[in-house]
Amino acid sequence: MIMLEGAKATTETVDALRTIAAAMKAMQKATYNIDDVDKTMDEINEQTENMKQIQEALSTPIGAAADFDEDELEAELEELEDVELEEQLLQPTTAPAAQVQVPAGRQPARPIPQKCTADEDELAALQAEMGL
Repeated sequence: MIMLEGAKATTETVDALRTIAAAMKAMQKATYNIDDVDKTMDEINEQTENMKQIQEALSTPIGAAADFDEDELEAELEELEDVELEEQLLQPTTAPAAQVQVPAGRQPARPIPQKCTADEDELAALQAEMGL
């Protein structure tokens, strides 16, 4: 019984493979031949290359932008960043004022004034000039 079931499965498998082979053969005939496929692929590659050349031509800088040397601009930017970093490192830093925790019943009568930084002084002067 097991051998009979195995033979039936094998027959069905072979029939399915024959059907698949016939369908693939019909599709291959519809695809023409390999020379036509190669020719089509060559045309697609040629059109793709043409589009790349057009995009490169359109991305080329014109006018004043064409006169800039990208390496020179990068070097200048790096120099400016270095100068800015040096200025930041040379500026004096002020430590934030320490906050003193006072128990709730012992709050001072008036707040302790904090020292103003140079930026705050400058802002106050500008506000006074503007009448704010």
